[in-house]
Amino acid sequence: MAGLKSIIVGALAGAIVTAVVMTLWLGQGGEMVQDHETKAAAEPLYWVAPMDPNYRRDKPGKSPMGMDLVPVYAEGQSQGPDEGPGTITISPEVVNNLGVRTAPAQMRYLTAQINTVGYVRYDEDQLVHVHPRVEGWIEKLYVKAAGDPVTKGQPLYDIYSPALVNAQEEFVMALERNNKRLVSAAKDRLKALQLSNEAIESLAKSRKVKQFITLYAPQSGVVDNLNIREGFYVKPGTTLMSVGALDQVWVEAQVFERQVFSVAVGMAVTMTLDFLPGRRWQGQVDYIYPTLDAKTRTVKVRLRFDNSDRALKPNMFAQVAIHADSQDKALLVPKEAVIRSGASERVVLALGEGRFKSIEVNLGRFDEQHFEVLSGLNPGENVVVSAQFLLDSESGKSSDFKRMAPRLDDNQASVGGLINSIDSERRVMNISRDAIEKWGREPATMDFVLADHINLKFFSPGARVRFTFAIEDGEFVVIDMRGEVDE
Repeated sequence: MAGLKSIIVGALAGAIVTAVVMTLWLGQGGEMVQDHETKAAAEPLYWVAPMDPNYRRDKPGKSPMGMDLVPVYAEGQSQGPDEGPGTITISPEVVNNLGVRTAPAQMRYLTAQINTVGYVRYDEDQLVHVHPRVEGWIEKLYVKAAGDPVTKGQPLYDIYSPALVNAQEEFVMALERNNKRLVSAAKDRLKALQLSNEAIESLAKSRKVKQFITLYAPQSGVVDNLNIREGFYVKPGTTLMSVGALDQVWVEAQVFERQVFSVAVGMAVTMTLDFLPGRRWQGQVDYIYPTLDAKTRTVKVRLRFDNSDRALKPNMFAQVAIHADSQDKALLVPKEAVIRSGASERVVLALGEGRFKSIEVNLGRFDEQHFEVLSGLNPGENVVVSAQFLLDSESGKSSDFKRMAPRLDDNQASVGGLINSIDSERRVMNISRDAIEKWGREPATMDFVLADHINLKFFSPGARVRFTFAIEDGEFVVIDMRGEVDE
């Protein structure tokens, strides 16, 4: 019995030891496999130039601009136009959780609507000011208050003026003498003093001089700026009253300085007033004043509206909407896609497959829903319209917010150097070049490809040369080379 117990205890102990050993072995093996996969995933696929994603190498080194090559890993591969510094990769789950939405940049018409306020005014093209042309006294006033309606030819006031009395007497005397020349001169003087043709004809028939002369309304409308009462002494230059027509009215509105370029004469305008809810008036831009108010930074715009029912009254307050639709298509992005700061305006590009990048753009006009992009973006490219601030912050850690492509004027340089070796078959020279000042690059030794027109027989290893090279498809191509001239 004791022997059986020993056998059982030994078997159990052996099983436990075996299980522990297998667990340790499997655990080490699993960690080894995981470490191997992690190591494999951490190995770069290739290295690219920060300023030119098309320049790829199988090992670390320098870019054509003298910058360190950037490693590209399997998880972070990028095939978009803006790969390199500033491009971030987010898993689809995170993109979904963030609620990232995108919209394409499109060529469309800018439908700008400028909302502002204004005041109803008389149409000054039809506003007539009434002035006397003689000195005298107002004997009778036929209109009693500003706003009274008048019709053309309606009496406005009677005036006693010694000058008018003398002019009538001269006319009567000329008639009695039957002197046609004097009659014509006296008649012209009466007309110049605002005596009507009817009054002159009546005087010619009756030959009786009137002490009080009646003046009549020059047009139909309403009386405004009534500045006289009966018994007033007046003289030339005194503004007695104004008569304004109301079949058409002006509305003077204020437009902000930044919106002026969108407004043009003839544009359609919609107007509403609080005293008549639901009613809309249709008019147009009649004139844009040439000066800017220095205090409000606004420009006055004159609008014209039909008012045949006389519903619009001078000095009424109105809300107006100027429909400043553009005539040419522009590259537009949604307003919510633009990130504006004091120094720049940016959008976040959606490069596909969870890749995003923040770039700087130059903005132009705008309407209620869109911004015009003048530069920095191409038609059809997708921009982020939600969660862009988080993506912009993450991209900004390594991005300069600009397209990572060299400018044309930075694509070539002239420099001196020493030829180390020449490969005639490949037409490649190894040259120790001097520093490139305009790029801020230190001296370096590298291979240069020679253009077809450069004759190799004129150069040999150990010679000093002055050459110009350009960056073409990721290669340094020498486009001009000559023996260096002593300075």
